[in-house]
Amino acid sequence: MTSSTIRTRWSPKRDKATPQHRRAAKAAATIAAGALALSLTACGGDGDGDANSGTEGNTEETANNVTLPKLDGTSLEIAAVWSGAEQANFKKVLAEFEKRTGAKVTFVPAQDPIINFIGSKVAGGQPPDIAMLPQPGAIKQAVDRGWAKPLGAEALKELGENYSQGWQDIGKVGGKQYGVYYKAANKSLIWYNNQVFENAGASEPETWPDLLKTAQTVYDSGVTPFSVGGAEGWTLTDWFENVYLSQAGPEKYDQLAKHEIKWTDPSVKDALTTLAQVWGKANYVAGGANGALQTDFPASVTQVFTGGDQPKAAMVAAGDFAQVNIPTTMKVGTDAKVFPFPAVGDNGPVVSGGDAAVILQDSKGAQALATWLASPDAAQIQAKLGGYLSPNKNVPNSAYPNAVQQRIAKALVDAGDDFRFDMSDQAPQAFGGTPGKGEWKILQDFLKNPKDVAGTQQKLETEAAAAYGG
Repeated sequence: MTSSTIRTRWSPKRDKATPQHRRAAKAAATIAAGALALSLTACGGDGDGDANSGTEGNTEETANNVTLPKLDGTSLEIAAVWSGAEQANFKKVLAEFEKRTGAKVTFVPAQDPIINFIGSKVAGGQPPDIAMLPQPGAIKQAVDRGWAKPLGAEALKELGENYSQGWQDIGKVGGKQYGVYYKAANKSLIWYNNQVFENAGASEPETWPDLLKTAQTVYDSGVTPFSVGGAEGWTLTDWFENVYLSQAGPEKYDQLAKHEIKWTDPSVKDALTTLAQVWGKANYVAGGANGALQTDFPASVTQVFTGGDQPKAAMVAAGDFAQVNIPTTMKVGTDAKVFPFPAVGDNGPVVSGGDAAVILQDSKGAQALATWLASPDAAQIQAKLGGYLSPNKNVPNSAYPNAVQQRIAKALVDAGDDFRFDMSDQAPQAFGGTPGKGEWKILQDFLKNPKDVAGTQQKLETEAAAAYGG
């Protein structure tokens, strides 16, 4: 599961004084302030409600702000790679759509890469009505192959009322709107076991050197510092991209994302060398490299928050969606805390992902479902259930179930149009979004051998050049 990425924190030291950079800096400051406040949620008394308990917004009836047609007798299919609690929660959103319209909606579990899954369905003459695509690159592929259908007037109306222009634009191809970004994620977070930190006398780091010191303090206390879900390559791209954005800066990031500079660029060498300070440090990763490569994302979160004061690891770099994998015995904001991914350069990164609803079979029902997913009504249902973040600016902040997520959600919306997407999500899927191939596989190999910086760079460039067409 990947999600697109907000990445905007620009240093005045690097600022070229353009209006765009000044807007980005302002938005970044807003996000930074929200993110840095996350750990304060355990203190209480701030009017945001208990960290794990629902707010008043959670007990209100479902909002009814969107007009939907009657669709009695209509059957629809929607495909996504979501599983577990994420899938179960989304099905509740679909159930409300069924209740309001009379349609029947079937959730179709898909496999990564979802663009290949869709291709097989199209070839068989049975594509789902809508697919939730986790990469802008996948949306473009679906359009280029003639699979995706443009959004109709009602969905466009909802998008215009509920989304910043930037979130609308990333769902466009060739000037036409194809995607509704229903789900977003802040992926520049590190979750930690507070009891382990207290026992070790460790504090939340703000810079990369601070993170290394914190990791050593935790290690000296007898707990492995980091949990890494290396079985899923996207978790490793998140590590790289956070480091690269902070260290190299937004302009280099944009250039690398478009393959306007090569992966053999010195900036990539610097980022991989920095990553090796964690990945290559003996006993800093739970289970070592081999263990990490057998650990999926949910397990990478769970093993930080189970085992009492001797868990398998103290920290995990993971997005806000990690909350669905934190055991209910651990209170978010008190037992399970979070801090922003530390600054490697002058400023820390801010990263978000997203999943967009794209129509594959145009019909009144499919257009209505896309319209529903663009509404605050739909997003509010899943927001209340936790482990979810919406770029929809009209979802009330009180809908989120705890103060931690309320602050994350507010920071996302406050960013407005000043955001960037996850680099791997912008890449052609063959390079940035396929298990066992491209960037995912190469970074898994680098996790096993973090000394091979030059070799890793050359492999990344070879694969990127092939995927981008030279």
